[in-house]
Amino acid sequence: MKKRAAALCGAAAVVAGMITSIPADASSGSATAPRTAQTAKLSWKKCATTAYPTLQCASLEVPLDHSNPYSERITLALSRVPHTAKKYQGPLLVNPGGPGGSGLTLAGYVASALPKAVAAQYDVIGFDPRGVGASKPALDCKPGYFDPVRPDSVPSTPALERANLARAESFATACATKYAKLLPYIDTVSAVQDMDAIRHALGARQINYFGYSYGTYLGAVYAKFYPDRVRRLVLDSIVDPTGVWYEDNLTQDYAFNDRHLAFMSWVAKHNSTYKLGTDPAGIEAKWYAMRAALAKKPADKKVGASELEDTFIPGGYYNGYWPYLAEAFAAYVNDKNADPLVEAYDNFAAIDAAGDNGYSVYASVQCRDAAWPRDWDQWREDNWAVYEKAPFMAWSNAWYNAPCAFWPTRSLHPVDVANDAIPPALLFQATNDAATPYEGGVTVHNLLADSSLVVEQGGGNHGISLSGNACLDKYLAAYLTDGKVPRSGGEIDAVCETLPDPKPLSTKAASTTSRGSTLHGILGYRG
Repeated sequence: MKKRAAALCGAAAVVAGMITSIPADASSGSATAPRTAQTAKLSWKKCATTAYPTLQCASLEVPLDHSNPYSERITLALSRVPHTAKKYQGPLLVNPGGPGGSGLTLAGYVASALPKAVAAQYDVIGFDPRGVGASKPALDCKPGYFDPVRPDSVPSTPALERANLARAESFATACATKYAKLLPYIDTVSAVQDMDAIRHALGARQINYFGYSYGTYLGAVYAKFYPDRVRRLVLDSIVDPTGVWYEDNLTQDYAFNDRHLAFMSWVAKHNSTYKLGTDPAGIEAKWYAMRAALAKKPADKKVGASELEDTFIPGGYYNGYWPYLAEAFAAYVNDKNADPLVEAYDNFAAIDAAGDNGYSVYASVQCRDAAWPRDWDQWREDNWAVYEKAPFMAWSNAWYNAPCAFWPTRSLHPVDVANDAIPPALLFQATNDAATPYEGGVTVHNLLADSSLVVEQGGGNHGISLSGNACLDKYLAAYLTDGKVPRSGGEIDAVCETLPDPKPLSTKAASTTSRGSTLHGILGYRG
């Protein structure tokens, strides 16, 4: 959830002309597209970043309410790495997920990570969705909402439950107070309409799209409403669109617990380094004992039980963090030294707990997109049931989403993304992905006619293409080059073996497997 790519650009505003709308019933799955629009050309300027020297930035004004083209305007921040090849295949819009993730830096990353000959054929386009980062206005409902030390996430007493409920309700109230005019328009369908405004401003008849995590749902919804405007569609680490969003979050809890147990097994395998034992169950018991101790006495008055969860949840997204987390875990248990744990919190909880802006957009989109239970008794019953089998993230995730029980706007309906009107899409899914469990990839494969599913067997990371697996990247490069997808005739069209797990930091292998990829620093979390 937290660490979003920094806002890169301060570019001149581009005034969009009148953009007509998707009909008001768009959220029910209507695929009617907007009529033509008159939009000024984008004015691209060099971005204020040294990380990607070829990255350019611009901005685009769009209506807050696409059903009323004369409504208040908001501004979208855009980035671009322009094509350099004679063979030009159009814009490639990229999105890192979230919801609430900034996509400006992702454009530079994707353009640099793809083979040069492939990237050169596209204008790689990043954007901050409405409300995010450098787009204006940017949401920040309640600054410091995740500041430590928070109440223990596990509501083992009525007082703890009341404290966490009060926090969640206060966040929803703060959003309602600050952004009453904006919240009805911070949702996936509105973001999809913005994407089509971007397409029009680029002067493109069709777009190519590459989305991770929540970005897969965003791309599938775009394809539903604008099938004739989709040229190529890449979805990596795929949201189950049939569970948006309450059920998806409950399902995610089980998968994160499994991933946490995989981390325990990895620590046991490297007992010679961490001295925590060779029995994964025994190591897990030590982790929960550490959690209990921190609940009573937070480390450095900063890392309590909830903050410990914030620190270790990113390990469920990316196993490259495991060596750092294991060192902090071992130091606390074996040496009574909390300093590495506090350092890990400073590094990793910032990734998980999402900047105030990222979390504000996350909550706004998820709470608006679909119905959530308004009766807290249902939340209590469902999450205690999950906790009995999968305790690691159950209540942390429940409180992360709990503002939706109090959200001030009415809920829309999830979009039925079933689609037989688009070209073959390329789907990537790891079998042990925690954030977007494997079943979501299979579901979307069945819903998108002629799509092709590439599976990373045994993989547990989230966001698997352009992350070092040459087998996966081969299929991506082929698809972006000529539209070819693998075909097997079965449920899975191609299988790639996962990369090896990382080694402890004392080994040379750690230098290449444990540093934390640029991509995983960009991707949004909890989406």
